[in-house]
Amino acid sequence: MTVAPEQLPPASASARVEAFLGRRWQALCELGDLTPGRGVAVLLPDGQQAAVFVDRAGRAYAIGNQDPFSGAFVLARGPLGSAGGRPYVTSPPAGRRFDLTDGRCLDDAAVSVPAYTVRLR
Repeated sequence: MTVAPEQLPPASASARVEAFLGRRWQALCELGDLTPGRGVAVLLPDGQQAAVFVDRAGRAYAIGNQDPFSGAFVLARGPLGSAGGRPYVTSPPAGRRFDLTDGRCLDDAAVSVPAYTVRLR
């Protein structure tokens, strides 16, 4: 099921999405920059890209933005869904689904993308 985009309440838009990278928390974007059901790509300090999402309940997720099957940096553009209560993003070019909590591919257990621990601050 694809999650329909909707706006977050104004009070929560002032929060910042942070990821634990290496040994410290790093700001990724403002929560207000995100639309539930849609992602944004961010550049990490090490030059890698992350895809950052927020769901309709206000939970934030961050995974690697590169589709390991095509090599394209497109996961932030994929639609969100859920299967068995697990949130995922579908890669636009290949249609493969990646779990937003641990980065594993739901369609090929041998493949995964990085998953980052995130918080709202």
